[in-house]
Amino acid sequence: MKQLRLGVLAGIFAAAGVLSWGGARLWDSLGTLPGVPLAAPIVLAVIAVVLLATALSIRSRLRAQRERRPGAKGVEPLMAARAVVFGQASALVVALVSGMYGGTGVFLLGSLDMPARRDQAIYAGFAVLAGIAVIAAALFLERVCKLPDDEDDNKNAAGA
Repeated sequence: MKQLRLGVLAGIFAAAGVLSWGGARLWDSLGTLPGVPLAAPIVLAVIAVVLLATALSIRSRLRAQRERRPGAKGVEPLMAARAVVFGQASALVVALVSGMYGGTGVFLLGSLDMPARRDQAIYAGFAVLAGIAVIAAALFLERVCKLPDDEDDNKNAAGA
């Protein structure tokens, strides 16, 4: 399984942001603009909390297993792999969604004098911040589930 790269996530975010900004300009020229739901930052924040809780749970279980505490539950490799896949998928989708909200939010910055659009810009900003939290939690989860042997294998493959 390959690691997530910040460059790929930033590229997805930027491309979605530019397309969303252009779409918002076009949509606004037709007389309306799609709204940014209030639930968007809330849902993204919940996903970030779930990812963070999963990472902390796996990390504590791995630490207890390493320290050979009595009654320590191990981490099944398949469960860890599923957690990493969930984190990676969440980060990729959230990079796209946050980019869309970011592009819409940047467009809305031009009309902050209208209360409805100001609220939409605030929701979009919070959605982008919550998206960053999801990506940070996904990267942390990936780091927690990384095997120590992975680093040695990468060095051997590069040196060969």
